[in-house]
Amino acid sequence: MAKKKEPKPQREVTKRQLSKWQRQQKRQRIIMAAGIFVIVAVIGVIGSGWYINDYQPLHQTVIRVNDTKFSMDYYVKMLKYYGEGQPFQYMEYIADEAVTLTERNELLRQGAMKLGISVSNSEVDEKLKEGDPPLSKDYRDIARTDLLVDKLRDEYFEQEIPVSAEQRHTMAIFLESESQAAGVRTRLEAGEGFAGLAGELSLESISKSNGGDLDWHSQDALAILLDTSVLADYAFNSEVDILSPPLYDEAKTKWVGYWLVELLERDEETEQVHVQVILLGSEEKAQEIRARLEAGEDFAALAEEFSQHEASREGGGDLGFISREAMTSALSEFAFDPELELGTLSEPIRDDTAQTEGGYWLVEVVGIDDSRELSDEDRDLLKGRALNDWMESLWDDPENEVESYLEDEEKGWAIQRAISSD
Repeated sequence: MAKKKEPKPQREVTKRQLSKWQRQQKRQRIIMAAGIFVIVAVIGVIGSGWYINDYQPLHQTVIRVNDTKFSMDYYVKMLKYYGEGQPFQYMEYIADEAVTLTERNELLRQGAMKLGISVSNSEVDEKLKEGDPPLSKDYRDIARTDLLVDKLRDEYFEQEIPVSAEQRHTMAIFLESESQAAGVRTRLEAGEGFAGLAGELSLESISKSNGGDLDWHSQDALAILLDTSVLADYAFNSEVDILSPPLYDEAKTKWVGYWLVELLERDEETEQVHVQVILLGSEEKAQEIRARLEAGEDFAALAEEFSQHEASREGGGDLGFISREAMTSALSEFAFDPELELGTLSEPIRDDTAQTEGGYWLVEVVGIDDSRELSDEDRDLLKGRALNDWMESLWDDPENEVESYLEDEEKGWAIQRAISSD
């Protein structure tokens, strides 16, 4: 019979061993607590940095339109949308434009709601899908605005535009100077064809491409079409088959100008020239100013008074040192002529890439109808203007409170954020 195994005697823990073990446990708890504290502290530092540098700025209100507020996050997304594909140097301009468009879109939404016009979320979703690629849902407000504009124009303002109106059938040519207009008028009176002269000489695109024939239009539609009221005002106060005298239009723009250029210095090493310039709207005016310069008048003073080149006018026409590539071909051909002596003043240099203001109309009314049905194109022009006028009224309404809290520093931060998140 097997012998019963005797149990091992239990080890008794002395007070000294117990105290040592308790101290080790305490030390481990302290070390663990310290580690947790360090981790929490690091997370806190990182978290507070994220909160201060990202979360807080992105969630602050930067634009307010009445009771609607827009955050920095919203503004950054608008910057990304409107600035997509644009050079970095344009972003400062786009930063201001994004503020204006955000305010305008919200004013339009609120104004349309008061007129009982709205767009459903499902319509917005369908609009977003039309993009290639489809637009992100971050841009729902842009899609909604596009749809609201269409509804306002084609539903609400459609009812505001008459079906018929008094109209005139006009012929017109736009010319650069009074003397040129007088010469062309003489040729028309002598029997030369209006279409041929308008196609050859008119500086306004519609009259040029249509041989001077502007077709039938109401007074308002004609003014909108040509972006000037001068021709329309004359046509609706004229009789049939009477050729107008030259009609001055100081604000009408055209793609032609005449430069006066003086070469001041050359830098052979950098291949640049130092020039001062004056841009005029007609050869006649350019010859007049050149004669005054030749008579001893100050170039800078005349440039500040007459030049239509905005970039140099306030500086007295001084362009500083400039490369060939930074000039139009018309300018560079003169300024970089190696035979040209310093101090030489150019003859008037025609430049078909320069935009200037001012010119003279020749107008002839060839038909009058006191009540003629408006074309679809004219009705679209009139609806578009009615919509623009309504939008302007929202801006001018003192009950609409529109405010931007963005300073230059915040706009700069938003630009960097928009660019870095691409």
